[in-house]
Amino acid sequence: MKIKENPSILIINWQDWINPQGGGAEVHLHEIFKRLTYDYDITLLCSGFDEASPYEEIDGIKIHRVGSRNTFNFFVPSAYKSLCRAGDFVLVIEDLNKIPFLGRFYIKEKRMAILHHLFGESIYLETNILFGSYVYYTERLIPKFYRDIPITVVSESTKEDLIRMGLSAKNIEVIYNGVDINRYQFSSKLYDRPTIVCLGRMKRYKRMDILIEGLSGVVERIPSLQVLFLGSGDYLPVLKKLAIDRGLEKIIEFKGFVPGDEKREILSKSWISVNTSPKEGWGLTSMEAQASGTPSIVPDSPGLKETVRHGETGYIYPYGSINALSSILIELLSNKERVIEMGRKAREWASNFSWDYSAERMDVFIKGIILNHF
Repeated sequence: MKIKENPSILIINWQDWINPQGGGAEVHLHEIFKRLTYDYDITLLCSGFDEASPYEEIDGIKIHRVGSRNTFNFFVPSAYKSLCRAGDFVLVIEDLNKIPFLGRFYIKEKRMAILHHLFGESIYLETNILFGSYVYYTERLIPKFYRDIPITVVSESTKEDLIRMGLSAKNIEVIYNGVDINRYQFSSKLYDRPTIVCLGRMKRYKRMDILIEGLSGVVERIPSLQVLFLGSGDYLPVLKKLAIDRGLEKIIEFKGFVPGDEKREILSKSWISVNTSPKEGWGLTSMEAQASGTPSIVPDSPGLKETVRHGETGYIYPYGSINALSSILIELLSNKERVIEMGRKAREWASNFSWDYSAERMDVFIKGIILNHF
């Protein structure tokens, strides 16, 4: 049995990948589904942002924007009905990120969900008690309203979270994120100064303050140290002030958003990449660093701990332990040859994860749903 040519799929996600607030979930959406436009007619329903067009087509995906970041979920049911009048969708994909859309109440077509990670209590590290509780308790609705549909997740950690919440393992498929290995280059010509790079959105819950707090002990042993923070976000002013308060402003450079080519050059020349987040769906920045031949230091947090081979491609330390992180940094930054050796292994490890393969697996999963294999 063959499915019809170019069946139409609707994806609902909070944001698209050109939204300034976009993150790993949007990168995942773009990389996976732009590769599937040859097989499917794909429409994305997402929120708008300043100066964004209500409609445009990018990389073969038709993007419809309604509402804003804070109001999008309230617009979804009516926008979905409007799009259904204009198209015949065989599948609706709810890309769950922060707050579920509860499509069970109004979506008539076959459904599946994509889930990157559950915030759980970590949401309170980012926002106030009111909004944090809104996110926390709406996440608790997932077992009730998504129990009977197929779900893809990006890590075993997220799958385990869902199983603990009562969902059946047979409905959950792990499809890891990929990395475009050919866009990143290994280089043994590192910065002359021992260099740490910290890449990601500057958000409170990412806990980049942990790295800054641990640097005082590191710079005592590695006085030529330099640290590069790449990325923008509303927590950036707080991190800059913390660096000044700790007397580290001379070794830390906050570069803000950097274009892709510059980012990849910095990653390839840095000695070590550090992540400090308590929870991630996967660990895209960790894999980008390793694809560049840069050892990745991550906490034993859900998602992140799956991206590193401890002692081979980087190190895994107990989340929040400033002393453990500092000890690893001192040991590795004191041995450039060890850094280069681990970097070679890191790139080999990263080459196991490709967006092409992830897209192929998603294609098989989607066809299975359309053909009633679930």
